[in-house]
Amino acid sequence: MAASLDRRRFLASASLALAASAAAGPGWAAAGGPSHIGAARLPSGDYALIGLTEDGEAAFRIPLPGRGHAAAAHPRRPLAVAFARRPGVFGLVIDCASGQVAARLESPEGRHFYGHGAFSADGRWLFTCENAFDEDDAGRIGVWDADSWSRVDEMRSGGIGPHEALLAGPDLLAIANGGIRTHPDAGRAKLNLATMRPNLAYLSLTSGEVVEAAEPPEHLASLRHIARRPDGLIAAAMQWEGEASEAPALLALHRPGQGALRLLRAPGAEHARLGGYGGSAAFSGDGTRAVVTSPRGGASQVFDAESGAFLETLAQADVCGAAPAGAGLLLSDGTGGLRWLGAAGETLATALMRVNWDNHLTAVGRAARHA
Repeated sequence: MAASLDRRRFLASASLALAASAAAGPGWAAAGGPSHIGAARLPSGDYALIGLTEDGEAAFRIPLPGRGHAAAAHPRRPLAVAFARRPGVFGLVIDCASGQVAARLESPEGRHFYGHGAFSADGRWLFTCENAFDEDDAGRIGVWDADSWSRVDEMRSGGIGPHEALLAGPDLLAIANGGIRTHPDAGRAKLNLATMRPNLAYLSLTSGEVVEAAEPPEHLASLRHIARRPDGLIAAAMQWEGEASEAPALLALHRPGQGALRLLRAPGAEHARLGGYGGSAAFSGDGTRAVVTSPRGGASQVFDAESGAFLETLAQADVCGAAPAGAGLLLSDGTGGLRWLGAAGETLATALMRVNWDNHLTAVGRAARHA
């Protein structure tokens, strides 16, 4: 990080804040005890951030000014930062207990957010994924004080298009650099497909430097979304930018220090069902399974997280959101569907809410401790 924040003081203050934040206020129980949060479109056409309980009930519905993408959940307080869909320039800090907007984060001039962010383990800092489109196109990770909500620093992400970031360890951030150059003046156009270089990068929060980066073997496999198992194993979902019929594996596993990505792929026609598009990655709550969802293919594919063996394909129209739930998983889709899977992959329950779920689910409270 820049000289404005001494990194040793940064980590020391985070440790002190851990004890303070534990007693700083009410936890997620004050917001109705949700196990997950997600953005959705309501029947009215308006947008909202919704908290889901373990029973599939809405703990809260808080209005959003536009379409959301993903939300970062504070580990201790009932706060969520809801990010607009790329290329968004704001994030709303929402007190989910009161339903009030506590702060609005604005990306610096010449930057936009990618729709994702992550808190430090103690909740003292928020890290945001950003595009420096008016500078050098290299990705940035913004650092925000989660008390004052002021931006205090930034670090390079180790690639172009840092779409999602999460903690890979106490002082290590894992970053999915999609590799695709974009500019708001060009909308969502992809400007460098011939030369894109996606990677999974690991950023030291102590030094502010990328200490490791793993690239997929195919440069058109844009690495976008990641999940972490409690022991540090990372799952990464990729989106293929070539012809769908030529799509390689869309799910990879990686552990810091292990070298190359470990690619997971269903056999033959099963793999083709995903249509070359991985929407989200997640581990089951017990860590034994890894899943990649595909709204384009209307299916999720489940793999054994240890052997890498393909286990099954689950049909579900427009499915994208995935997060640990109990020992299993929760999947959400754009038609309002919710599907709970057990530890063995069996469907435990389903629900249909009168909303259109957006792309991602975030586990909070007890559920987040499995993520």
